[in-house]
Amino acid sequence: CSASTSHDHKKMGTPVQHLKGHRNCISATEIYLENITAIGSRVVGSPENEIFTVNYLLEQVKAIEIESSHIHTISVDIQRPTGTFSIDFLGGFTSYYDNITNVVVKLEPRNGAEHAVLSNCHFDSVPNTVGASDDAVSCSVMLEILHALSKSPEPLQHAVIFLFNGAEESILQASHGFITQHPWAKSVRAFINLEAAGVGGKELVFQTGPENPWLVQAYISAAKHPFGCVVAQEVFQSGIIPAETDFRIYRDFGKIPGIDLAFIENGYIYHTKYDTADRILTDSIQRAGDNILGVIKYLAKSDKLARSHEYRHGNMVFFDVFGMFILAYPARVGTIMNYIISALTILYLGKKVLQPRKRAINYLKELAIAFGFTILSWLATLIGVLIVAVFISLIGHTLSWYTHFYVSVFLYGTATWAKLILVHTLAKTFYYKNTNEQFLGEIFFDVPVAFWSITLVLLTSLGVSSAFICAIWVAFPLLTKLMIYKELKEKGATMKFVMIYLLGMFIPQLYLLYLNWLIFEMFIPIMGRSGSEIPPDLIVAAFTVVTSILMSSYLLMFIYFVRSTKKTIITLTTVFAVTFILVCSGIFFPYSSDSANPRPKRIFLQHMNRRFHGLDGHLEKSDSGIWINGLDYGGMSHVTPHIPELNDSIRTKCEEESPLCGFPWILPVDYLFRKNWYLPAPGVTPKKPVHFQLLSKEQTPWDSTNLTFEITGPSHMSLYLRPHQGSTLFRWSVGDGTPVANSVDGDYFVFYSHGLQAVPWHLWIELKALDEPAKGMVTLAIVTHYFFGEDQTSPQLHALINRFPNWTFPSAWVSTYDQFIF
Repeated sequence: CSASTSHDHKKMGTPVQHLKGHRNCISATEIYLENITAIGSRVVGSPENEIFTVNYLLEQVKAIEIESSHIHTISVDIQRPTGTFSIDFLGGFTSYYDNITNVVVKLEPRNGAEHAVLSNCHFDSVPNTVGASDDAVSCSVMLEILHALSKSPEPLQHAVIFLFNGAEESILQASHGFITQHPWAKSVRAFINLEAAGVGGKELVFQTGPENPWLVQAYISAAKHPFGCVVAQEVFQSGIIPAETDFRIYRDFGKIPGIDLAFIENGYIYHTKYDTADRILTDSIQRAGDNILGVIKYLAKSDKLARSHEYRHGNMVFFDVFGMFILAYPARVGTIMNYIISALTILYLGKKVLQPRKRAINYLKELAIAFGFTILSWLATLIGVLIVAVFISLIGHTLSWYTHFYVSVFLYGTATWAKLILVHTLAKTFYYKNTNEQFLGEIFFDVPVAFWSITLVLLTSLGVSSAFICAIWVAFPLLTKLMIYKELKEKGATMKFVMIYLLGMFIPQLYLLYLNWLIFEMFIPIMGRSGSEIPPDLIVAAFTVVTSILMSSYLLMFIYFVRSTKKTIITLTTVFAVTFILVCSGIFFPYSSDSANPRPKRIFLQHMNRRFHGLDGHLEKSDSGIWINGLDYGGMSHVTPHIPELNDSIRTKCEEESPLCGFPWILPVDYLFRKNWYLPAPGVTPKKPVHFQLLSKEQTPWDSTNLTFEITGPSHMSLYLRPHQGSTLFRWSVGDGTPVANSVDGDYFVFYSHGLQAVPWHLWIELKALDEPAKGMVTLAIVTHYFFGEDQTSPQLHALINRFPNWTFPSAWVSTYDQFIF
């Protein structure tokens, strides 16, 4: 709260004081945030996004310029680009944008600068939310950083470009428009992208590079509160999380290295009406501002920025130590370290093999048997716990842990540990009945050492930076074994042995637990928007089993030391049984309407018209209704008692002959949301209807057919194309001219959005057919989405929304689907 509040802030007619009255003080950044979110939902093409927010940003930049020192200059440009590109996200599709908006501000030394660092945020939001965390707070932080740098008496060596991006939620379009078309983009040598996957908390570095290890070092050196881990980077880039950020655009289309930062806390309310300014704590804003200001200032004064190409080779292994500081080292150093640790394991195990032949053979035999028992325990546990998760899903009580996180521990955690202990207890009772406990301690220590070492070598050879976790789980146990070897050999499993052993394992255990908690915190909220096809209980159960297996790998040896595990197994089984009964009874309701910590069920509703035309152009069939999609696996079972007509009797049926089953998807994600509902309702009549017209049909000299269309409509539309059997779509006027088919269904998908002033969309496609198909060459559907304004809602839609319980977040709009055959 020490930030300057002296410069004038235009409040867009909304008083800030009553919104923040419960706080001791208000920083300038918070005032920016309140004023941007007070504008309302800022969807691409809406006046709120294209006029009101743009004007507010310009007013603030002008006020900052008045207060700036004379050693820097501030330049402002309003960019409204038009462009197109293809992306392999969600199976692959093509994006086309027209006259969207960027507010670009450049701060540079008075005598100019050849190179620049880019800071990117986006001020647009998804429909029906004010997007405080995603991403108004980042734009507010950037405004205050601009203010701080512009007043600083210290001259910058390089320019800083602040891109207030007006079309990120429309699939990264504005960043593409900037990096491929704006003249200032050519000077950018590195970037920082500010994003959100949650509301507040710490901002996590979850992507860096590609390569350019100096950027990670710059972040660690300059950020006051660094927080990041290469594990998050590799998980995100693996595609497990169905999301993308502007980082990808700058990396792939600009060939520029950068850092991706995102708030990750409380993802339950991300992209909902609860993502409001009052939920973002001052501490989170201050922390983000300190970090980003420090990094931008560092880069803007760095000699390496101008010669970044000289430092581009190699990657970094980086990870924070319990949120206190970050350790980082070059990946090549990590590779050497990993192989050295693996070599120590070979020496350790090799010493036991290089014994008299009979003893060596016996050791290898027992090691293999112990390894077999361990693998058996893992498989038996995984299968058993997954059977429980499948049963819970089948009886309709999935997501019981969504609001009550401890349920997953009591249900799947206790079952996992009980099963692991049981399998090894049986092995001890029936196979190792008369075996020396010291030998068992040795052998069941060597099994996880061998497992982690093999995993370490494998991951290192594949270039996976997250292998550092395996290195920790080999190095610390070997060091611990060195400390307790004499104690175990002379006195057996004494209390002193146990204490030293557990102390030696404390750091790797604690760090793995810390990483698991971070992953848990990110993944559990995602389960509430992960689609209707993947049972989330299976994912959480599998994650719990894997976590428990890894955590227990060096602790299983104690089963062979203790006299009895009966009480432990009975206790764990009892806790599991009680929790299982409670979950099956439905006592743990998945969602919450708690105003302080809401956990809403997300639902999309579209009041739509559908029209299907034949080859002759005549209307063959049409219908209208409210199309309903639940974003999680729970379906409508919890909603049906409140709205009885929303039951499985109105589940939608796929129109097999139509692209994407004949429904108005925003993106090609029907494979993730195949359970949806369609409630018949009177048709809607948008005041700005779509106009779709075939302008020309021509035969080309190379025996293909060229079809040219003109399309006008709302700011958001989608085009589906399905060539018929015997026909091939081989050229079109979007992307790079080469059509990109979706890898899931083979159809072609074009996502389109435009700003306030846009010319009609002219699209041509070129097809080849073996002969003249009797049923046409291609099926084409044009879909519209009315996300704002007077066409967004209808009386029926409004009445239905009001009937939803308060633990839901229904996001609604009007849409149309028109299908043609040519």
